[in-house]
Amino acid sequence: MSHLIVSPGAPGAGDRPVLSITPESAGWDYVGFETYRLRAGEKLARPTGDSEVCLVLVEGIAHVATSEQSWRDVGKRMSVFEQTPPYAVYVPNDDRYEVEAVTDLELAVCRAPGRGNHAARLITPAEIGVEVRGEGATQRFIHQILPEGQPADSLLVVEVFTPQGHWSSFPPHKHDRDALPEESLLEETYYYRVQPEQGFAIQRVYTDDRSLDETLAVKNGEAVLVPKGYHPVSAPPGYDVYYLNVMAGPVRTWKFYNDPDHAWLAQPRK
Repeated sequence: MSHLIVSPGAPGAGDRPVLSITPESAGWDYVGFETYRLRAGEKLARPTGDSEVCLVLVEGIAHVATSEQSWRDVGKRMSVFEQTPPYAVYVPNDDRYEVEAVTDLELAVCRAPGRGNHAARLITPAEIGVEVRGEGATQRFIHQILPEGQPADSLLVVEVFTPQGHWSSFPPHKHDRDALPEESLLEETYYYRVQPEQGFAIQRVYTDDRSLDETLAVKNGEAVLVPKGYHPVSAPPGYDVYYLNVMAGPVRTWKFYNDPDHAWLAQPRK
């Protein structure tokens, strides 16, 4: 298996992650990501340490609390493929969070360095930007959970729905150079769900010099590391693909560079 694919372990219970990515395990500096599956009544409690955290309620309902605030019955979406925006909670560094599952819950914990500039807050579906991007076979549907226009120190969080037979993260683009204003350096994870779940997505990760050039078949519940390079995604016929992206780098802005061979595909059609 490719070193870029992170597979879930044994089913977690309570405070055991199903899938875990740390900067140390990924070999980079900024992004951490975990998923948890809690049964109704189970709790997860963690300090944030030196990281800010975005808790994304992927599926299910929960009570969520930090050291100073609490929210009850957070969540509504019971399947990502309802294609409705999720609830999320932002928690700054040097804080803590506790999540108690009201229903069976899938929780994503997105992490990146924090600097204590923002208070904990609930992010509701009404606050999440909904976008249709691309056209024809590149059309996909975007939920901007924590975009750069919303308060955070490092994290950028977005989810994407790619219908069967469509492509996303397309034309192929990259953001691996600290070369603003043209391009920002952002590490990125892709966390996948596939419907029906026996399916797969295809993701290619490659650099201009092809020192990295991998084509990956990614299963439901797996994640992909994108340390550098272009990283397009394809959903095979018959299978809808969801992914949750987490990005972070030295500057909190998303400035990407399209592969010159395929940049023409971004031009408006006549």
